[in-house]
Amino acid sequence: MEDKTKLRLTAAEMSTLWTQYLSDTLAVCVSSHYLEKVEDEEVRPVIEFTLEVARGNISIMEELFIKEGFPVPVGFTEQDVVPKAPRLFSDTFVLLFYRNMSILAMTAGSAALGLVTRPDLVIFFKRILNAAVNLQDLTRDLMLKQGTYIKPPYISTPDNVDFVKRDHFLAGFFGHRRPITSIEITHLFLNIQTNMIGKALITGYAQTAQDKEVKQFLQKGIQMAQQHADLFSDILKKEDLPAPMSWDSAVSDSTSTVFSDKLIMFNVSTMIAAGIGNYGMAVAASPRRDIGLKYAALIPEITLYAEAGAKIMIKNGWMEEPPQSDDRDVLIKS
Repeated sequence: MEDKTKLRLTAAEMSTLWTQYLSDTLAVCVSSHYLEKVEDEEVRPVIEFTLEVARGNISIMEELFIKEGFPVPVGFTEQDVVPKAPRLFSDTFVLLFYRNMSILAMTAGSAALGLVTRPDLVIFFKRILNAAVNLQDLTRDLMLKQGTYIKPPYISTPDNVDFVKRDHFLAGFFGHRRPITSIEITHLFLNIQTNMIGKALITGYAQTAQDKEVKQFLQKGIQMAQQHADLFSDILKKEDLPAPMSWDSAVSDSTSTVFSDKLIMFNVSTMIAAGIGNYGMAVAASPRRDIGLKYAALIPEITLYAEAGAKIMIKNGWMEEPPQSDDRDVLIKS
């Protein structure tokens, strides 16, 4: 029988492995700092679990890269984190950070499983997905226990099944506005929460970043996250529904360097990419015109912000190139 592990890597398999490697090396750097500074003994096992999984993933991928003759990405190393640096975030926020990380990992892992075909890679990305689910369970259970888990709003249970009878269901600017649906509430809640998490994380990074241009970029991100969260919160408040709280108080007053500007920019860039994806899903799930158009209007703004971040990374030599297809014109002319 044919050895399926000797099949060439597809473009999708290359991209998922390359992205996973960068993410896991970042996770090791961040988790090493958090583990060094953690005071809550209930949070410590969550960090240790994440660190162990990330290191295991890196070991598997490095062996696979070498076997395939694929250049091992640089990713992030011990040079990207300062040992013994003062703590930057509270343990409560660190726990929330890992919960958010688990959501991103579940999304990436399930997407990768839908793309990879080699049996060894299917097994590997099942490992990724299972670990992400376990991390979500660990963080959720602990946050519920400690009383820090913020649940989405409650609404009344429907009395009966009904169908939309008129197109005023789509209206939002003129005439009668219907109450927002549970699906719209879910996306508004999610996007407020991710913006508030992002704002707190970027605030800590802005306090400790070294490059002036990076600081300015992060300051703009803080303002944008707050503006977007306020916009979504206003919609919920007009429906007499609560909005998630801010996490600004979870950031310490330290200005000492903790992570390299390269790591900071990559971490923020991944969050921006996730935000664009969240907004896109929210547009598709929000039939009320005023809500859908609000998301649609924000996507170009956040896309331009992502581009500005990419330019900073390129300028400083921080953006590692992903695998690319052959440039036939260059090959022909060589």
